[in-house]
Amino acid sequence: MTADASIKSSSPRAPVRPFRHLGAIIGGVIVLAIIVFLILFRWNWLRGPLAHAISGRLNRPVQITGDLEVHPWSWSPRATIHGLVIANAPWAGPKPLATLPRLTVQIKLLPLLKGQTILPLVESDAPRVDLLRDAQGRENWNFHPGQKPKPLKLPAINNFLIKNGALSFIDVKHHIDFKGTIASNERVNGYSQGVFVIDGKGSLNKARFIAHVTGGALVNVDPAHPYHFDARAEAGETKVRLVGQIAHPFNFGAFSGILAADGPDLADLYYLSGVALPNSPPFSLKAGFGRNGSIYALRHLTGHLGGSDVFGRLTIDDSTGRILLTGDLHSRKLRFADLTAAFGGAPKKGARTFLSPQQKIVAAKLDAEHRIFPDTHLDLARVRAMDAAIKFHADTIEAGKIPIHGATANLTLKKGVLDVNPLDLGLPQGRVVGTVHLDARGRVPTEAIDMRLSNARLETFAASKKGGPPPLDGVLLGRAKLNSSGDSIRAAAAGANGAMTIVVPQGEIRQAFAELLGIDATKGLFLLLSKSQQETPIRCAVVDFRARDGVLNADRIVLDTGVVLVTGTGDIDLRNENLNFVLKGKPKKFRLIRLSAPITIKGGLTSPKVGVDILKAAPQAALGVAIGVLAAPVAAILPFVAPGLAKNADCSSLLTEAATGPAPVKKR
Repeated sequence: MTADASIKSSSPRAPVRPFRHLGAIIGGVIVLAIIVFLILFRWNWLRGPLAHAISGRLNRPVQITGDLEVHPWSWSPRATIHGLVIANAPWAGPKPLATLPRLTVQIKLLPLLKGQTILPLVESDAPRVDLLRDAQGRENWNFHPGQKPKPLKLPAINNFLIKNGALSFIDVKHHIDFKGTIASNERVNGYSQGVFVIDGKGSLNKARFIAHVTGGALVNVDPAHPYHFDARAEAGETKVRLVGQIAHPFNFGAFSGILAADGPDLADLYYLSGVALPNSPPFSLKAGFGRNGSIYALRHLTGHLGGSDVFGRLTIDDSTGRILLTGDLHSRKLRFADLTAAFGGAPKKGARTFLSPQQKIVAAKLDAEHRIFPDTHLDLARVRAMDAAIKFHADTIEAGKIPIHGATANLTLKKGVLDVNPLDLGLPQGRVVGTVHLDARGRVPTEAIDMRLSNARLETFAASKKGGPPPLDGVLLGRAKLNSSGDSIRAAAAGANGAMTIVVPQGEIRQAFAELLGIDATKGLFLLLSKSQQETPIRCAVVDFRARDGVLNADRIVLDTGVVLVTGTGDIDLRNENLNFVLKGKPKKFRLIRLSAPITIKGGLTSPKVGVDILKAAPQAALGVAIGVLAAPVAAILPFVAPGLAKNADCSSLLTEAATGPAPVKKR
């Protein structure tokens, strides 16, 4: 008992408290439940609010169909989204705009305190993006319809991984269909930090397309320092390379570098740039490139188009959603043959050093059909797609036998209306100045030209092949005012209407040629055989065409020389590219032996033939009657070429003689 008592007294029994540890147990259970909840459900309770937040940001329905994993207990928290689906625009169909089976994003917290966003990791497995621009120009990636999409701006990313990505881009408006694969990784070479690589391949306008982008290591990307990259793209035979830097990674609205491009035809760049450029021979160009928002600048542009050099500057303004191309271009040596591609044609056989594949096809067709005018159709959609204001100047022009010494053209394109005003071509003496107008707003484009030739010299166009004195010289004037409709050079020529007149108000012609125009078989041949350089004056020469539905009718052809009055008629049929002229000469002095037979010029424009129609030889006509018949209409057309031309000292003599009525020449 004593022992038991002592034991009891030394170890008194504590009172029973059954709820003493209940709070701790409940707290532990709650913590355990939260841990289990987070492990089992992977923060799935945030899927709805997160999807709603992304949807509000994009203004487009967004779903998260899989689990959401969040790892918040770090200075660089990370989240992984499984099954992110971004809906398409309502007009683009039920297919999603983007599907990302798995997307992981990690962010650094400390830089946020300084206002910088840095993502140590962005990783996506098998993403699929389907971009679409319809015929109306609507873009399914534009989350704010009615507003122009802003340039892509991403935070600095240290490690960007894309595995087995798929990208589809269909542009109905620009006839683009690209389906490719996208993959990126940061490859580590030895002890270096590696390089960022992104590759894409597919098809572009039914041609093979390859894209390859490399950049510096992403691990140390700093938003305050530029990020350097090298981007290359190949579409068929067209190659483009841009070596540059992004000023603030990764704000794609501001970057610069050196751009190089080469290929068979400038027009092919349309599929890569969206800028409608003219057709050209094979080209190679290089320029300083810069982007600032919606403004793209090409500075110090240099290169070649065929055998022509080009340099200057260009600016592309896309701030309104409608491209405006402005610039100032210059050429030290321009080959006229290189310009034929811009009109859908091909140069003559002797000037085919530089030809694109398309030009070779056109050239072969023109040769086979013995034609000059190409029937390549104008792409009206491209003409209407953008605006432009370009100034161009060439120091010298290689144009074969046509001696053009320089050219200036101011080109404006606005809402489908193209104007070249002025178009100024320099000659050794004189100029060709005028305007060209193209209206492509309607179903069939309309064209109009008004060109004047002033103060030119005949000898410039009629130089002797053997280097001797030219067979004729004098002042040469002219004007062409034509309008038409058609979507090709051939169609426009076949429907031409208007007038074209050429006048020689004064000059000299070798008497041998003048006598032969009158078919004086004795004196003319004698002078030619003796190589006589004796000249006779050109008192007035006029060739007047009236164009109607593609046929240029010359009802008045007059060449009044000191020894012969030549008259004629004829036409140039632009529809089938044939000509047919008849010239008749009337000597001003009696010739004992003379064959009064018309001279004919017939055949295709590519190879006309000159002959004498013996069967239509006729007695010599009265000269006074001929002058009287021709003088009145000639007086009416001279002011069309140049005001006051009818009062020219030489041409006015023709009109005066008609009024005074000279004695007729005796018949033989």
